[in-house]
Amino acid sequence: MTDTQSGAGLRRTPFYDRHVAAGARMVEFGGWDMPVQYSGGIVEEHLATRRHAGVFDVTHMGRFVFTGEQAVEFLQYSLTNNCAGLETGEAQYTIIPTATGGAVDDSYLYRFFDDEYLLVVNAANREKDWEHFQGLLTSDEGRRRFKAVTLTDRSDDIVMLSLQGPESRAIVERLLDAGQLPDPWRNQLSVVTLGGIEVWVGRTGYTGEPVGFELFAAVDRGLDLWDTLVDAGAVPVGLGARDTLRLEAGLPLYGHELGDDPEGGEIPVFAIPLAKLAVSFSPTKGDFIGRTALARQQAAYSRIVRRDYSSTGDLPRMVMPVALAGRGVARNGAEVFRGEGNVAADADPDVAAALRPHGTPGEPIGWVTSGTMVPAWRVEGEGLEQRIVDEKELRPIALALIASDTIPDDRVQVEIRGKRVDGVVVDWHLRSDAPPYARPIFLGRTIEEDEPPSGPIETRVGQLLTEAADNHEWRQRRAVNLIPSEMTASPMVRLLSISDPSFRYAEHRQAEAFYDAEVFYYQGTDFIDEVERRLVHELRDYLGCPEVETRVISGQMANACVFSALVEYLNRADPKSEPRRIRQVMNNHIVKGGHLSAQPMGALRDFVARDPATDMPAVENFPMLPENPFKMDVEETKRLILRYRPELLIFGKSMVIHKEPVAEIRRFLDEQSLDTVVMYDMAHVLGLVGPHFQEPFEEGADLVTGSTHKTFFGPQRGIIGCAAREPEERYDLWESVQRRAFPGSVSNHHLGTLLGLLMATYEMNHFKDAYQQAVIGNAKAFARALKEEGLDVCGDADVDYTETHQVIVRVGYGEGPEIARRLEDNDIVCNYQAAPDEEGFSAAGALRLGVSEMTRFGMGPDAFAELAGFMKACIVDGTTVRPEVNALRGGYLDLQYCFGADDYRTELDRLFTLL
Repeated sequence: MTDTQSGAGLRRTPFYDRHVAAGARMVEFGGWDMPVQYSGGIVEEHLATRRHAGVFDVTHMGRFVFTGEQAVEFLQYSLTNNCAGLETGEAQYTIIPTATGGAVDDSYLYRFFDDEYLLVVNAANREKDWEHFQGLLTSDEGRRRFKAVTLTDRSDDIVMLSLQGPESRAIVERLLDAGQLPDPWRNQLSVVTLGGIEVWVGRTGYTGEPVGFELFAAVDRGLDLWDTLVDAGAVPVGLGARDTLRLEAGLPLYGHELGDDPEGGEIPVFAIPLAKLAVSFSPTKGDFIGRTALARQQAAYSRIVRRDYSSTGDLPRMVMPVALAGRGVARNGAEVFRGEGNVAADADPDVAAALRPHGTPGEPIGWVTSGTMVPAWRVEGEGLEQRIVDEKELRPIALALIASDTIPDDRVQVEIRGKRVDGVVVDWHLRSDAPPYARPIFLGRTIEEDEPPSGPIETRVGQLLTEAADNHEWRQRRAVNLIPSEMTASPMVRLLSISDPSFRYAEHRQAEAFYDAEVFYYQGTDFIDEVERRLVHELRDYLGCPEVETRVISGQMANACVFSALVEYLNRADPKSEPRRIRQVMNNHIVKGGHLSAQPMGALRDFVARDPATDMPAVENFPMLPENPFKMDVEETKRLILRYRPELLIFGKSMVIHKEPVAEIRRFLDEQSLDTVVMYDMAHVLGLVGPHFQEPFEEGADLVTGSTHKTFFGPQRGIIGCAAREPEERYDLWESVQRRAFPGSVSNHHLGTLLGLLMATYEMNHFKDAYQQAVIGNAKAFARALKEEGLDVCGDADVDYTETHQVIVRVGYGEGPEIARRLEDNDIVCNYQAAPDEEGFSAAGALRLGVSEMTRFGMGPDAFAELAGFMKACIVDGTTVRPEVNALRGGYLDLQYCFGADDYRTELDRLFTLL
């Protein structure tokens, strides 16, 4: 059993003696004898969690397990979220609703195993929630509808600890014996062994920390788990700091932001910001308790966010963060009054003119629901250069249930001890979107921006020209560029890109009335017409496909054009109806190296449907091999293809060190007779198309998109290639691509760089064999050299860690930005990258290195080995290596794999003179 009884009749968790031994002050909380703080105090525990890692005993919370054939049906009825969308290994925040749209409690639902759901509820509501569910199951309707549901209270069988803070991941990784940690985004779950203990791990928590875990274990291993975490460096944290942490994060607490308001009225669920994530109206969910009332609240909320206050009767007040500008500490129940004006409007007349007047200064608008003084670490620097220093500060903050027409930056007043203290409604007190740290947001603090140059405009012109020359000299003559998405264009490409077509228009499209002849809408276009025809011919030859679209001006636009075309193609039989979106897509997740443009947050956003079962975009990610997170698990991918039957499958990555299994997946699709469009976004590897890397159309791709300026030699543009030929049915898709290119994506398609791209394609077709072999050979040599220097090179050693132009090196969790800056200070330019198990760009612990540009400047294996030594000295030893880097680069200043100027001197001199 997890709990014992104190002399006062209070329950105790198995960790009671550990708390007392650590100097905890024990208090009653929800019928439990719990630590409110340890000997260091609430402030120190709060700060320890924000900077290091805190461990919380949350075993007092309730843990109910639902099993049985109708468990999902019952949870859909009794909870607000859509649990049918939970895959095994996922969790979700949810509400236990009342029939009138309030909350019995808020809770978290976990699906660690296929056949059971674990619901964690608040400690103070444990018995009430249990009775609520039992009442639903034993009611006449419950007996009729939910016969095959088993509800078990596992609260006494399972301990629950919360490990939160930027160092929590390192602690768990050190203890990991078996299994894998959950994927590095919120609500992911896994079952692992930590220090010999089986632990259910969830990336969840109640502190606002972007890095943190909640841990479940058998009660008889609970003390071992606690001791292991504390011995590994976790700081015990009590209820006091748990409350200040969740308040700073703006997270609701039942009895404060949920439940009843100070007047005894029911607080609507949509009064809390998390409601939009906790409530689902998916058609797959069906009817559920409180749905009608919640739908009214949601409709009111959708109007309120548009500053339409016509339905505030259904949502009269909402919970908003308030920062106190005056002296005093706001407490629960303190009355809040409307203040004079809006801070942003006072500072900007345009903002003031755009705001609708609302309310009367001095009128009561609600109450503080939670408030206190919270600590924060001081920081120095800005942005990614920000560093925590060993100083702290305190600030008074609150959450307040106030009138729904209140907006951020509105001034308010809070009554504190009979006086009204000034405050401001803010968007948030804390941001968690730059892991590994949660970062406090202070009222009134802004970034100081440098003033642009002043003085006579002639002076500013000279300054710009000088600075541009300085930058050009640095990047082209002193710095070693290892950014894999960049390429210096040849002098001929650059010269052509600024020649006369760069000022012109040449819109055109095929006209069936003229046997698909291109009709131009401008005169003076004969030359660019010829350029485009030659470019298409050269790219067809390079890619090995019958059709190429060259008018799109970026890889992102190329992808958006394809997605738009696919929607048109899928709806071609019913053009009068509202077009449906792409039903299901499979791609590489952005955290696993996938392209941004292929994500629901990128170009795919407006073209992919939402899955009614999950309320999420209908996108499933390719699984990676457990032993190599940079390479696709082909067999598991096949299983998922059969399950989801995608209409579009998108290969390609921006962090790419392995080939994509195009041929294997195409064979499988054909074997299963699946009508799936296979697209390969080759943005990073477009310049490697061929027998030395991949030949996508021979392997079975339907479409190839790409950027023309990464491994390819061109200016910054995009292209689309297609395998379909007329009269194949898929040729209709190609015709849609052409329509969505023009007029769907571009008007003027940047004719100057189009001309430069033709020259670049001539270069590529002439030099590709030697160039591609050199790039791949250099990447492998560079990876081996970095490994020999002792750096942590990712990938498969059997293929020398890479099959492309890229090398991935781990430099320490969260250290990527600082290491990349240190290398730049030594004239080695690369980019930091989050590895597949890291939480985001600001927590990046890897460097993404590309050899293609420096290969083109003539560097070979020996030069890359020398560079590897410089990088080791800089990264590991902290040595300044700029002189050595400059000297190395000085030997590689002339671009290779391009046509020599002497062979075309007459033509170049004439063109240069005309410019």
